[in-house]
Amino acid sequence: MGKKSKRNRSTTKPSEPAREAPALRAPRQEEEKETKDNLRFQDPFVEEIEDEEGDDDEEWDDVNEDDANNGGAGAGYDLVQSWNPLTGERLKEGQELEMDPTAYKMHHALSADWPSLSFDIIRDDLGDHRTRFPHCLTAVMGSQADRPEQNQLTVLKLSDLARMQVETEDDILGEEYDKDKDDDDSDESDDEIDLDPVAEHYSMAHHGGVNRVRCMPQQPHIVATWSDVGKVNLFNVESILERFAASTGRTPKKQPQSQQPTAFSEIPNKPFYSYNKHRTEGYALDWSRVKPGQLVSGDCDGNIHLWTPKDQGGTGYTVSPAYQANEKLTSRSSTKGGNVMKSVEDLQWSPSEATVFASAECGGYIRVFDIRAPGRSMLNHQVHANGADVNVLSWNRLVTNLLASGSDDGVLSVWDLRKFSSPAAATTTTNHKGAASATTPSPLARFTPHKSPITSVEWHPTDESMVAVTDNVGAYIYDLSVEEDEDQAAASDHDNNATGAIPPQLLFVHSGSEQFKEVHWHPQISSCLMTTALSGYSVFIPSNL
Repeated sequence: MGKKSKRNRSTTKPSEPAREAPALRAPRQEEEKETKDNLRFQDPFVEEIEDEEGDDDEEWDDVNEDDANNGGAGAGYDLVQSWNPLTGERLKEGQELEMDPTAYKMHHALSADWPSLSFDIIRDDLGDHRTRFPHCLTAVMGSQADRPEQNQLTVLKLSDLARMQVETEDDILGEEYDKDKDDDDSDESDDEIDLDPVAEHYSMAHHGGVNRVRCMPQQPHIVATWSDVGKVNLFNVESILERFAASTGRTPKKQPQSQQPTAFSEIPNKPFYSYNKHRTEGYALDWSRVKPGQLVSGDCDGNIHLWTPKDQGGTGYTVSPAYQANEKLTSRSSTKGGNVMKSVEDLQWSPSEATVFASAECGGYIRVFDIRAPGRSMLNHQVHANGADVNVLSWNRLVTNLLASGSDDGVLSVWDLRKFSSPAAATTTTNHKGAASATTPSPLARFTPHKSPITSVEWHPTDESMVAVTDNVGAYIYDLSVEEDEDQAAASDHDNNATGAIPPQLLFVHSGSEQFKEVHWHPQISSCLMTTALSGYSVFIPSNL
């Protein structure tokens, strides 16, 4: 039980003078006569002060020893602690994560009927480098339903995405008056508007679960999907985008107002092109940013197929098997049940060359191809000596010699392709017998604090040094331009940081969803990211970006 303390405060009333008979009273001195130089004032209101009784003092001074031992948290209050998925323990049953609103400029979350493994953001005509609230974005995502016929490809528009409303000291006490401030000219006046976000969506039937979704950069209304039934599909969602534009009173820029059709075209219920020559399902899919309509797809059997458009409209394609999985794979590289796995996990076109792309493969390999040299890779390296699968790739669009990769052992690596084949930039590894084996390139940077596989990686569209990453428990933002101080550099190892340590380049951690799968930067809204996870989607802007 708590212990009560009581202040030493006297409760005895001041003693009153004893009463005397009028005859025994001493004669009063004659009062001084009031003059204009000697005025007397009398307060007509007498202040009465009541002394507090003992019970009031006890209520004021109660102190609970248990509360003091808990840092004064108080009985009945939950203890709030900060939590980091990279260093914190797993959440116990009943524990929940609560978002700190001061960590975000904007944060919105929504759930869907079925989870999504993949999505992509569709570019719009609202302009680039947008910073003013409220924001608006359009994305396309595919479902993972329990039956193939229940899956859908959904185009989602989110509008009126307002800034986080965080209560500050000015909100409580009132902002200090500034006579020079003109509210009408304030650039942030619209940012403070508290709006309810609006979600609009249209869905199309999609046979099979959607493993990967990618929009063509040059024509965002053309969407490619990888189905888990082994098909690659192409959809045209232009009719849906027209409906979104009409709902806001706008019309597409490609036609003047007078030439806009009075009725919308019908929303398609099937893809306009479907390819089923892959022998199994896959996840690797990417559009070329240099040559419009050029696509590459890879499956879990290690086959890479090249798509060449027959016309500029991208309605017809010539698809041919071009490459196979890594010929250097051995039985020790990546096995499952004793069989060698030669799966192609991810593909990325070069942002500057129309004929070059890279692949992430099982067994820890990264390969670089040039389609002018069919049937073989130009560069072929096992970047993970332990054979951990390379899950994802991202090619830097601003510094085109930088390639980021994420692997199954939770390692994020950044490679300089200029040194990718240089013996001076490689280290020699040993096999299980202790004999020297092939050289492994040294990464430009390597981060190892993640405890689960890397599921997504993407460079910032306008900042050459910033990259976003997801693993099973969170989304993370790294800034490679941040340098260690001398003490940290002396304590760190060759991999830039010891396993499990938090690197100084880690800028932001977003968590709270279950099993993160993908993260994408919005190409037009500054520092805005969107994630998909088993529990739903998140759209946010960190407060420190």
